[in-house]
Amino acid sequence: PARPGQPAQPVAGDATGWSMEERLYNQVWGMFEDLARTTAAYRSAADFAESRMDKELEQALSDPRSRIGGQGDAAREAARARHAQLVAQAREALDRDLAQLVAEADVVEPALPPAFARWDNPAWHAYRVPMEIPMALRLGDLRLPEADRIRIPMLLRLPLERGLWIDSGRTDSVDGTFTDSHDMRRLAMETAVAHAARLLAVYPAGEFTVHVIDPAGSGAQALAPLTRTGVLAAPPTQGAAGVTDVLGRLTQRVDLVQMALRGGAPDALPPGFDTSQQLLIVNDFPHGFDDRAVNQLRYLADEGPSVGVHLMMVADRGESAGYGPLLDPLWRALLRLTPVPDDHLADPWVGHAWTYEPPVVPPGSQILDQVLTQVAAARRSWNR
Repeated sequence: PARPGQPAQPVAGDATGWSMEERLYNQVWGMFEDLARTTAAYRSAADFAESRMDKELEQALSDPRSRIGGQGDAAREAARARHAQLVAQAREALDRDLAQLVAEADVVEPALPPAFARWDNPAWHAYRVPMEIPMALRLGDLRLPEADRIRIPMLLRLPLERGLWIDSGRTDSVDGTFTDSHDMRRLAMETAVAHAARLLAVYPAGEFTVHVIDPAGSGAQALAPLTRTGVLAAPPTQGAAGVTDVLGRLTQRVDLVQMALRGGAPDALPPGFDTSQQLLIVNDFPHGFDDRAVNQLRYLADEGPSVGVHLMMVADRGESAGYGPLLDPLWRALLRLTPVPDDHLADPWVGHAWTYEPPVVPPGSQILDQVLTQVAAARRSWNR
């Protein structure tokens, strides 16, 4: 119980929901909304103080009498003092709310299940292949510049409703650091592998399948955790012929499932049809893609998610500029993520530009290999 005059101590799972997972999910989104509201209130108060000071300064300068006897200087100092007082009051209220959110984050973060947890959370060391699909998946963290101490988990509901685009084209970060294009491509591919590993880990055995298109083989090093543990459906596809083959099979899959659903007979699929969710990771787009392959990729991005075929692009949009506006619908259909912190995500409620931070595996950690090895073993047992 809280002491008189003090806020209640936060508790993990202190939200509505039928299960602890749902309560934690709702609590995380409650934290997101609280941070958005309190930051919006602070920015509104600061803007009001600024506009009020500007108005008072304008009035002081427009009055000829204020130029006599130092009255103008006094008026300007008074206006600045009132501005500082208003901003200080707003900051005090913000800091009070942030302290409560920090306390809540400190108890919520350690209690998150693997699907919601960071890669450095001990929950991953107790990982077991799940029997059920979780509600959501953590894609990284969100923060605002006024509240740099707080990281809100970015949770996306499962199954995915749209594909992901890991943007390898940006070379500058929101914190002012610069990364050359070669390192950015490597970081983008490592980020994609981390997302794919988490998706594989949170689905039951045999319920999620990953394909990789790497036409020039440039992502081999980053893909190593997936290839050496044997969790991929097949080795990464290389060359234009391989691109055509993989896209053709996945396009045919989308067509078959759509026809079955439209015909009202979802069970009327060919014998031995793999009903698991499918993820296609595409590296180095548009290298190795002809016009037909580009159209198939657009088709998968638009029609695939509704029938369990998902797309993860690792690409620099500038490299496909030769296609002109033809590919604009493709990029719009995908959720853009970055391999370095970037303030490109806007929420539709208050319009904040949130800084996205990608998931980071601790340096030297073997957690990806440990988790994926268990996933591969469970897949082999399931396939017997």
